[in-house]
Amino acid sequence: MIEIKVPELAESITEGTIAQWLINIGDRVNKGDSVVELETDKVNIELNAEYSGVVTKVLKEPGDIVEVGDVIAIIEENTTAVATPDFPAAPEKKAEVETINQQSIQSEPELPKATSPIASPAARKLARELGIDLNQVSSRDPLGRIRPDDVKAYTPTPAVKEEPKLEKSSPKPAVQQIDEEFDKPVERVKMSRRRQTIAKRLVEVQHTAAMLTTFNEVDMSAVMDLRNKRKDAFYEKHGVRLGFMSFFTKAVVSALKQFPLLNAEIQGDELIIKKFYDIGIAVAAPEGLVVPVVRGANQKNFAEIEQDISNLGKKARDNALTLNDLQGGTFTITNGGVFGSLMSTPILNSPQVGILGMHKIQTRPIAIDSERMENRPMMYIALSYDHRIVDGKEAVSFLATVKELLEDPQSLLLEG
Repeated sequence: MIEIKVPELAESITEGTIAQWLINIGDRVNKGDSVVELETDKVNIELNAEYSGVVTKVLKEPGDIVEVGDVIAIIEENTTAVATPDFPAAPEKKAEVETINQQSIQSEPELPKATSPIASPAARKLARELGIDLNQVSSRDPLGRIRPDDVKAYTPTPAVKEEPKLEKSSPKPAVQQIDEEFDKPVERVKMSRRRQTIAKRLVEVQHTAAMLTTFNEVDMSAVMDLRNKRKDAFYEKHGVRLGFMSFFTKAVVSALKQFPLLNAEIQGDELIIKKFYDIGIAVAAPEGLVVPVVRGANQKNFAEIEQDISNLGKKARDNALTLNDLQGGTFTITNGGVFGSLMSTPILNSPQVGILGMHKIQTRPIAIDSERMENRPMMYIALSYDHRIVDGKEAVSFLATVKELLEDPQSLLLEG
């Protein structure tokens, strides 16, 4: 008997929720096969079998909360099949050999059960939503792993295989006919573990940090002109599009070098001032806001930053981010402008002490001097910071520096 336990996940993660089982009782699993999808505070993780065997018990159901070390299933080790001798058996042993052979024949159909196909959590979720049997989906991955693109490319046949009993479905929330609190029809939907964690941490930040926000505005004319002039050549050379995020990332890194307390965190009575620049980029993923990290942004050029952001964004949309993608950021940039936000006060991403908010670019009349007005593409930018260690002078100066760098983007290009 072998116990399947919840392994150590990450330093800051001690528990998770069973999202779905990828196997059923009676299935044969091989070492390395995915057996269960676990939803944690940050990402969904597939746990793999460490031994081969047949699943005999499933101790936790989808939706159950489990902690590191909990036993969630039992498998029995593979039994060695009795081989039939190649030479004739002695007469007195004939009946025994025939009995053994008959037992092998009878038990054979029960053992070699098909294993669940290897697929990413995002692919499994998409397949459930579309009612597609993953056993019928072909993989273009050299290792045979099914990705969301494989599911999208599959054309389902009229007959769809019924999902296993333990496979977690995606039922639509039931509409309550009459709710006692509202006395009207409502829907009650249980918050996902990730949404609960987001809510909890945002409230904690409000209670533990002395958060304050300062604003400025940027004339985006120079950035837009430079981008329009170079975007085609940039794409031909690097195979990735030149967006605004690389300009903002470069400007933030340069400003952080001048105002290092915004690249720090508080631990007890100490300040940890970080000499590296891992910039978090907030992304709206299907299951909630996530902040994947561009590592070593100070050492990367525009193309490398754009490629990292593109890759991380795709992984976020496919629900394929790993814990390593999300941990260890030193400062965060969030862009509410893609959704039309004109101005906002971003909330700190604890334990970081600074976050820059980008917003919608809007053409507005700007006074060039005392006699002239021009319509310019303007963006409001916001810096939320922890006033416990960052004074107003530093925060305002940091934001002014970001503004100056963006209005003179040639200076950023000189840095790489």
